Amino acid sequence: MTATKTTGPSLTLERFLPYRLSILSQLVSASVHDHYFEPSGLTIPQWRVMAVLGRFAPLSASEVCDRTLMDKVTVSRAVAALFDRDLVKRATDGSDRRKSALRLTTGGRRLHAHVAALALGYEARLLKGLTPDERKALDTLLDKLLDHARTLRIAAEPPGR
Repeated sequence: MTATKTTGPSLTLERFLPYRLSILSQLVSASVHDHYFEPSGLTIPQWRVMAVLGRFAPLSASEVCDRTLMDKVTVSRAVAALFDRDLVKRATDGSDRRKSALRLTTGGRRLHAHVAALALGYEARLLKGLTPDERKALDTLLDKLLDHARTLRIAAEPPGR
């Protein structure tokens, strides 16, 4: 069988932004997990749940999904594991008993503070590779890309979703 030549633009994977962002995200997540989360007995999804609860609690599980972009099954498993470790607690919403609000327990807040300090240290070491002006530019560009990616995502959603 002979190879067929394709027409049109070719994908140079190592320069393709979504690929590069994915690789960077995986590399950073794996490094942070190996050094900080794993010794604490946390998975990456469990830490993401703890991180958003530490910042925005009380939240429903659906709100955790929205803030982390993790699917419901992943969030549900992470919350169950955190609940079993007494790191997260659930309270029923006073106005709607079908809803529950998630919060960190005292132990969860303590672990969150410990891991957050370590993660911030890692972030500082990672960003040392950039000048202050580059860090500011990176923040600005990431904010712009996130906003635009959300716009593109909304535009691509099927009606009624």
